[in-house]
This record gives sequence, structure tokens and C-alpha cells, in this order.
Amino acid sequence: MDDFFMHYRNLSKFKPLLSQGYEVTGVFMRNWDEKDEKGHCTGDADAEDAEWVCRKLDIPFHEVNFVKEYWNDVFMYLLEEYKAGFTPNPDIMCNKRVKFSTFLKYAQENHNAEVIATGHYARSSFGEDLENYDVRKGARLLQSFDRIKDQTFFLSQIPQQSLQHTIFPIGECSKYLVRKIADTASLSRVAEKRDSTGICFIGTRKFQEFITEYIENKPGNFIDLETQQVVGTHQGIHQWTVGQRCKLSPFPLPYYVCEKHVESNNIFVVSGTDHPALFTSIFFTEPVFWIHSPPPQLYSQGQLECHFRFQNTAPLTPCVITSDGSNPWHLSPTQNNMVVSLAKPLRAITPGQFAVFYLGEECLGSARILRPGPSSYTLNVNNCRDIIQGKKLMDPK
Repeated sequence: MDDFFMHYRNLSKFKPLLSQGYEVTGVFMRNWDEKDEKGHCTGDADAEDAEWVCRKLDIPFHEVNFVKEYWNDVFMYLLEEYKAGFTPNPDIMCNKRVKFSTFLKYAQENHNAEVIATGHYARSSFGEDLENYDVRKGARLLQSFDRIKDQTFFLSQIPQQSLQHTIFPIGECSKYLVRKIADTASLSRVAEKRDSTGICFIGTRKFQEFITEYIENKPGNFIDLETQQVVGTHQGIHQWTVGQRCKLSPFPLPYYVCEKHVESNNIFVVSGTDHPALFTSIFFTEPVFWIHSPPPQLYSQGQLECHFRFQNTAPLTPCVITSDGSNPWHLSPTQNNMVVSLAKPLRAITPGQFAVFYLGEECLGSARILRPGPSSYTLNVNNCRDIIQGKKLMDPK
């Protein structure tokens, strides 16, 4: 929740190097101020590290408090999504609503910053030093050199104007090289610091324990999708997500969440992590947020062949995006809900998460997932599809 940003100010050329004579200011952004389960505020330690780095580099240090903005624009969104049965992604919304909006405005108005530089593993078509800056062409978000650490997934809703005023100094570097550079600069205190993972304000607590502090429990039933029998109880659909394992016993195979029904407060489960009810090859989203603009293929062909992922560490999967509305693409390429067809069925497509789309190296943008299409189980209930296909093999006419 707490981030260390630097902004650079130079009228002629941008280079994220103090040795080049650029004016650099370190700014620590505090977005969460509650203590963890052990009574510690991790933001305090992060702020101390940021200030220590600034002293070592002999640059000014500032701290800015956006706790209120984060609570109103991100955390309240998270709570409302969970109450409605969705599984939100607060990191994507934090980047969109706080880091690359509120913070950028703060840097421009309070420090006369022309650009901000972040530690995200990503690149911009404007170049590391904005050497390709052209406001007429606009900026495109590109994947980082280190594909394993690439963070364009979390930047998939970044506003275009913000991207034009952002540089990514480590976008061309591997994680290993970044650590070596920090160590060479006598920044050993942070060079080997562990990467942050998960939702940082939760800490080491279990998610169910954390979310219960903010959303009232509403008990309901776990229901076996195939038998329609109650196999257990839960304390609220907000504590569970699609694909999650349920610790129910005694059963031969572990159960996994496949559907959440807000109206009845029931959670439908299936046995086995590879159950076909967990897989689908089609899903529906809200209109896509295009970081730059809708690709020309949408206008010329009415659909887009690209790649997508809905989890940051998942491999990219080929897909086809088409419009889910009465208006054809060439009339409304940015306003219709979308249908995404996958090259192969994927597990646990989760409503509320973001489908992030890529074309080559470019991260095009993302769209919030509304619901999955029919599962592989639904499409083959009682082996109906297998039976039909078998008949076709026997009688090709």
C-alpha cells in the first residue's frame, strides 16, 4: 500500500540518473495506516527505507498521505465488489485511481514535476528517456524485458495522459540486474528486500479473517453441483472466490468453488480441482478500457485476435474479442460489453477480475469480467456431447 516514487524535472531530456544532472525528488506515498495483526504498521518500515535511500543518494525526501483517497476510491470499491459476489483486483484500481491520478497531480502541483518514475516492470513507447515523446501519437504501454516480473497487468487501466508523463527506469532490466545495481550503489539495505506479494494491507492474516472485519457474515450452504445436496456451510460468499478449495470433510476428493449465487447466498462446489465445471472457453466483460485506442482490426473486421490473461502470473492465452451488443463494432467499438472466446478452456474465470489484453509487446488495456460462459461440464451434461460426437463418427451423413 505504500510506494516510493521519484519524479524528474528537466526541460530538454529525461534520464533517470543522478549522474546526468537531473533534479530528482523522492516521494513516499502512504495509502494505508492501520496496523497488522501483530500491531505493526508495515508502512512505517517502508517509509524509513525510502528516507534512508534518499539520504544515501543525497536527494530530497517527502512523504504524502493518501489514506483517505485510497479508502474512498479503492477500498470501498473492494468492499462493494465482495458484497455483490465479485472478486475485485484492488491493485489495478489503486494504480488507476491513486498512483497515476491523485499522486501524479500532487507531483505536478507540489513539486513542479514533469514526469514521475516508478519501479514497475514495464515500458512505454515513448522510451526510457521519453526520447520518442510525441503527444500526437500517444503513448503505448509495453511489456518489460523481464517477462516473469512484468507488471503491465496491474497497469492495464492506466490513463493515457498519465502514461504520457511516466517513465519506467527498470523496464529494460531483469530483477537480478536491478538488485545488482542497488547493491553496487551501496543500497544493500534494500537491495535484497523481499518482493511484496498478495494484497499488502492484509499482511499474513487469512483473507477470511481480514474481510470479516469490514463485511458482516451471512451464513449459507455449500451445495454439490452434481447431486444438489448440501455438503457444508459457510459464513458468507464474500469470503470465497471461484476455484478456491473448500475444507469440507469427509469426502473422497476436496471440493472447489464453481459458482456463487448472491440471491440465495449459496455456493456451488464440485469435487476435484480439474472438474469440468471449473473450465470455460468463453466469458463476458464490460467494455474494454483501451490505454491508447481500439486496434484498427476492430473497425475493419469487427473482432480482434489477441492474447489475454486474468492473473498476473498466468501465461498469455490466445483469444478473440467480439461485441456483445446490438451495435456492430464499427459503430460502437468502445461502448459495448464484450464476448471473449478462448483458444482452449481455462480454469476459474472469475467475475470481478480483469481480463487484460495484449497484442505483441503492447498491453492494450483491460475489461472487468462480468461472468463466465457455459462450463465444459454444462456443455456435456450426461455426456450428451460425447454421445452426439460418437453418433457422427458412426454415421457421417
